[in-house]
Amino acid sequence: MQTHAITVLGTGLIGDFYTMTLHGQRGRDRVRVVYSRSEERASAFAGRWRIPETTTDLDAAIRHPETDVVIVALPNHLHEDAVKAVAAAGKAVLCTKPLGRTAAEAQRMLEAVERAGVFGGYLEDLCYTPKTLKAVRSVQDGALGDVTWVRSRETHPGPHSAWFWDGRLTGGGAIIDLGCHCIEIIRNFVGKGNRPVSVMCTTDTLVHPIDDEDNAIALIRFESGAIGQFEVSWTFRGGMDLRDEVAGTHGTIWLNHFLRTGYEMFTAGGSGGYVAEKADTAAGWLFPVGDEVSELGYVDMFSDMFDALDEGRAPRESFYDGYVVNAVMDACYRSARSGSWEPVELFEWRGGSTPRIASTPEQYEGHVVIKREVLPDGRHKLILKDPATGDFVDRVVAAR
Repeated sequence: MQTHAITVLGTGLIGDFYTMTLHGQRGRDRVRVVYSRSEERASAFAGRWRIPETTTDLDAAIRHPETDVVIVALPNHLHEDAVKAVAAAGKAVLCTKPLGRTAAEAQRMLEAVERAGVFGGYLEDLCYTPKTLKAVRSVQDGALGDVTWVRSRETHPGPHSAWFWDGRLTGGGAIIDLGCHCIEIIRNFVGKGNRPVSVMCTTDTLVHPIDDEDNAIALIRFESGAIGQFEVSWTFRGGMDLRDEVAGTHGTIWLNHFLRTGYEMFTAGGSGGYVAEKADTAAGWLFPVGDEVSELGYVDMFSDMFDALDEGRAPRESFYDGYVVNAVMDACYRSARSGSWEPVELFEWRGGSTPRIASTPEQYEGHVVIKREVLPDGRHKLILKDPATGDFVDRVVAAR
């Protein structure tokens, strides 16, 4: 295993989470250089995480001779130029979510990385939470049969930094900030080879005096017939609500990642300290998170990124995945404006084709079995359809 020296671009909250993860548990991959537009912020960040060198020169940070990996943890409007500069420097680049403000931006970043032949990883942490990884494996192993519907919800009181609220810098509101997570979680469960076809979305600005949406709901149709549903909000009170539900022909999965993790605490006086990301209060019933960087997926995310880099393979979340997410979000915004289903427009689909969900129905005495259930006395009740007439009938039969 190689040891990597890292340049981090950006000193905001996400940079803290990334560096906390990389330096945690005596990690071997270390941040060597940190860049910020502010020398004061860069110095404070370096002091927190024992980083040897700071700079306010973006190009010098990227081209530093002692680093081989660059993490882009900058505001959305700075991603494209930074990624292109890293690719031109011939270094591996890991970019925070969303990849771009639009699919066009994301496509240009993807093409820059692929032309340069450098490693590109999309830092979509919520696809790496321990619960999600285990649930995706269960789905891939067939535990749920064919996935028919996935719901992903992320809501909280709103972002930490001023730039997040400016759609000119971000590309949008709650969809850009939170919907990108939900879309990629949905894609992991329905299968990344399952093409997103069209979107119906509604948005509104209900609470905050801003120009972009603080609430949104969307439906995503996939080639298989599966439906993805996401709900995002910057107006939810009570902390950060991260939940996913997956329904299939043979089973169901419910995931709660943050508000109900098995650690609940009541305090009348207030703890006076940090509880968890986006926590609304430090008094009353609180829901602290034991190992936040692990619960939010950062540990497994960086393990996959650096293992993939060492092994010469693609990571679970690539720049192409980030591009597809941006394309779905573009369709969401078009749908919110038109009030209609809008197609997901992709310059290239790399996932192949996915057959439509179909099954061979059970037969009983020449009828099609619609449903089978067990009655309290142990007998079996069948709901049957007569294929000749189209009529539906109930039939109670002896226990099997």
